[in-house]
Amino acid sequence: MLLQDKVVIVTGATGGIGLAVARRFAVEGAKVALADLDAAKAEDTAKAIGAAAFGVRCDVSAEAEVEQVCRQVAERFGRLDVVVNCAGLMTFTPLGQLTGADWLKVLGVDLLGACYFTKQLIQRGQAGAIVNIASVHALETTANVAPYAAAKAALLSLTRSTAIEGKAQGLRANAILPGAIDTPMLWTNPNLKSGAETLDRADVGKPEDIAAAAAFLASDDAAFITGAALAVDGGRLAKL
Repeated sequence: MLLQDKVVIVTGATGGIGLAVARRFAVEGAKVALADLDAAKAEDTAKAIGAAAFGVRCDVSAEAEVEQVCRQVAERFGRLDVVVNCAGLMTFTPLGQLTGADWLKVLGVDLLGACYFTKQLIQRGQAGAIVNIASVHALETTANVAPYAAAKAALLSLTRSTAIEGKAQGLRANAILPGAIDTPMLWTNPNLKSGAETLDRADVGKPEDIAAAAAFLASDDAAFITGAALAVDGGRLAKL
């Protein structure tokens, strides 16, 4: 098993990509903390996954809560090996209508949450791995999603910085850029509903596709991979 006895925190773990990651990591032998804003849902989801998983409440945009979760997990298992930053929020508002609060709401979840977890692992001074779930929107985007696209682009930069500053302690950081993935976030996209954005069903991947990539990047098989951004998009970015 790729992740035997690794201690892992997965954020946004009760649905979509986060849930698929939590399930895959448990199958691969990891002890998985499912961190989610909804504590009851996190606990119920963890029970469904099995004894290797447990649920914890965490608002990733609140640094104190992130610190508390990391401390709780480390005290329970004696260490913390991996964090997969899956928690994400996407809004659909034209640039000219965005308020400061709108920007901060998205950046708090999509970028600062990953920053806070990264800080915790850096401060612990131990080896390990961070997998940041970014998006193809970090490279190519569409109208009305500026805060989301900006946060995901910044997440790639954070990944590179972490790879540099974490190298001495053996902390690796890599990012995954999912394309169109079969999750509620995709199908509730108003750009798709309005026809402003079109999507071929053949270009839609599964959450499990992202989970498989995350398991590899978190594992010792990827020991010489850090600072990388892996597109898992069915070739969507490769199209001219």
